[in-house]
Amino acid sequence: MATNMPQRIPGGGVDLSHLAQRGAQTPSGQSPAAPGVGAQGHAPQGAPQTVDVPSLVIDVTDATFEQVAQLSAVVPVVFDLWAEWCEPCKALSPIIEKVTRELDGRVLLAKVDVDANPGLAQAFQAQSIPMVVAMVGGRPVPLFQGAVPEQEVREFFVRLIQLAEENGVAGRVNAPAGDDAGPAAPAEPQIPEAHVAAFEAAERGDFDTAVREWEAVLQKAPADADAKAALAQTRLLQRLQGHTLEAIRADAAANPADLEAQMRVADLDLSGGHIEDAFLRLLDLFGAADSDARTAIRNRLLELFEVVGVADPRVIAARGKLASLLY
Repeated sequence: MATNMPQRIPGGGVDLSHLAQRGAQTPSGQSPAAPGVGAQGHAPQGAPQTVDVPSLVIDVTDATFEQVAQLSAVVPVVFDLWAEWCEPCKALSPIIEKVTRELDGRVLLAKVDVDANPGLAQAFQAQSIPMVVAMVGGRPVPLFQGAVPEQEVREFFVRLIQLAEENGVAGRVNAPAGDDAGPAAPAEPQIPEAHVAAFEAAERGDFDTAVREWEAVLQKAPADADAKAALAQTRLLQRLQGHTLEAIRADAAANPADLEAQMRVADLDLSGGHIEDAFLRLLDLFGAADSDARTAIRNRLLELFEVVGVADPRVIAARGKLASLLY
């Protein structure tokens, strides 16, 4: 739900110097360890450094960012910005974790809950999530934004490692034995056979096919609540795919009478976590629209309600405002 589109972050990165105040290294050139992270002593000069970490996938907060960033002097540190309500994040994060563990300590993955860590969300200029940024030697390296297929994630990580090596960052991190399998967790529920084709299409970024597959599921099982929510989420991704943030807002500003352009901004707001803004924009449009436009706006609102979750307090409040405008 939190993504706008699979879009590469423009070059130039983000300024994180105010968070990583001491940079990636101490004045002596040694890489300090984060809490719970112990260096294994120095390798011979010129040899790759090795550092012990509790896991190849760690959580990072506003308070612990600096220590984690310091490890980017040893290996590239990849930051996965996510939120609990973000459905595309839930699809992307397991892929990133899988690829990280495949690389056997050549990359460290740091997960950032943007709701719990607003300082980091602001520092990374996270207008929408999922958003993935790396640090190499204390410097930010933009990777990608939005849900992308597994093979593409793997290609980004390989290029990141190459970039790090070219800049003298060629160490490894060691996690306790068994960490490559990930932390113990309940087994994920089996995907219903009827949903598999839609899930696979969405995973490879083919949202057009995914929408058709979900529609086919609902034709056979109209009461399938999971399929209904997934269809709404996939349609959101489909509408935003191929559009940049700047282009969406510029199009809406240049064409105030273009209903689809205005509704796409609401899609963008919701994908970036600005849920109340998205609902308010559509409700304002609804209040000023004629009957035909009202039907389209109402349908879009109902679809976004499904994306957020019909029990969410923000959805309940917006639904009440919509009812007051209808009657």
